Amino acid sequence: MAQLRFRDITPRGLYARTLLLLLGPVLLILGLMTWYYYANQVAEVNRKLAQAITRDAGLIRATCFNPEYDESDHTRIQFQIETYFTCDLSGSALENAELKQEFPYDDVLKTELSRRLDPAVFVGLARGDSRVHIRFPTPQGTGEIIVDRKRAFMINSHIFIVWVIAFSLLMVALAIAFLNQQVRSILRLSEAARAFGRGRDLPDFRPSGATEVRDAARALIDMKQRLTSFAEQRTAMLAGVSHDLRTPLTRLKLALAMMDESDDIKAAKDDLDDMAMMLDEYLAFARGEEGDEPALLDIAQTTRDVAAGFGPHVPVIGPATIRIMGRPLALKRAVTNLVSNAIKYAGTARLTLVDGPHWAEVVVDDDGPGIPPERHEDAFRPFSRLDDARSQNESGTGLGLTLARDTARAHGGDVRLSKSPLGGLRAVLRVPTEPR
Repeated sequence: MAQLRFRDITPRGLYARTLLLLLGPVLLILGLMTWYYYANQVAEVNRKLAQAITRDAGLIRATCFNPEYDESDHTRIQFQIETYFTCDLSGSALENAELKQEFPYDDVLKTELSRRLDPAVFVGLARGDSRVHIRFPTPQGTGEIIVDRKRAFMINSHIFIVWVIAFSLLMVALAIAFLNQQVRSILRLSEAARAFGRGRDLPDFRPSGATEVRDAARALIDMKQRLTSFAEQRTAMLAGVSHDLRTPLTRLKLALAMMDESDDIKAAKDDLDDMAMMLDEYLAFARGEEGDEPALLDIAQTTRDVAAGFGPHVPVIGPATIRIMGRPLALKRAVTNLVSNAIKYAGTARLTLVDGPHWAEVVVDDDGPGIPPERHEDAFRPFSRLDDARSQNESGTGLGLTLARDTARAHGGDVRLSKSPLGGLRAVLRVPTEPR
């Protein structure tokens, strides 16, 4: 049985986690404070009010039991406030059934009355004027004490909670507004890093947010500038190397062309042709996608154009259109390299297009000798020739898969190798699709 971890039941996103961290303590403190307020403060005040009414009720009942009491002369008695009482209910008095016997905080008042007076005391709340009626037996009949509910209970205790909730909501709203600002900076930084990783740029990106986020943004911009500078310096250096190497290579070709044809001369010419091809492919690998600007393109149509260049024997299966953002020439070259490898080392090649929710895939299957799984990564090394899987008699420099993976990773994707259903090698080029 898998062990339940705390992170398994908490949100994964930064915004949701921060919001939970903010709202959790606020709701906990509000709940505890409300419980303490009602369980202690409000309960204690209501108990004191009930005790005061109980003392008044005891004096009033003692007055009703006094043999010298004359109700015609005493219809009101002043205690803390005016309290109406009578020792004999009139005919217009409310019946017990017309009074609510259960109402908020009635247990406190009933407990105090039953503790100091006869337990037979009846307590009810008038429905119309919300006054508390306390009735008890007297020598004259049934006595009644009527007090205002404000004197019996703390009826405005909810106002405190209302104000607490209002201020808590205001604080949470301000905190969420501040949180949105901070998370927006982090999301913007993530978007910029993703774009930089795919070889694109965000011209309006600038550091914003908290100091730590600004530092991370500046570090990202600095890293991108250094990588761009390194790539430009490498390209400039290789352009000079190309010029320097092509000149003596051309002289050698001219010198060999003027010599009498022989097996050694023919072998030397083939070597020079291989050197020229290796130099061209190495320069393409080093330059990457220089001069090929990102644009919205249809990778499905690009794949069909590449397959058509190899003839009708390369079928393409899949959706008619898959929109992605990428460098058209670089992606076309990557797909061409994969198809070229399949055609070169196998008799049958098949292309399959997959349009996923977040990724687009170009799957190239062949029925050739394939590559052992333990040597899949070796196939991506520049100038690598897998002798036991590929024939040494085939031309090439071993840069096809390297260029394809380099292009895919520059777009935020990758190239993976696996066993093909046709029996040979399967190469899958995956690149991210545009949001829909």
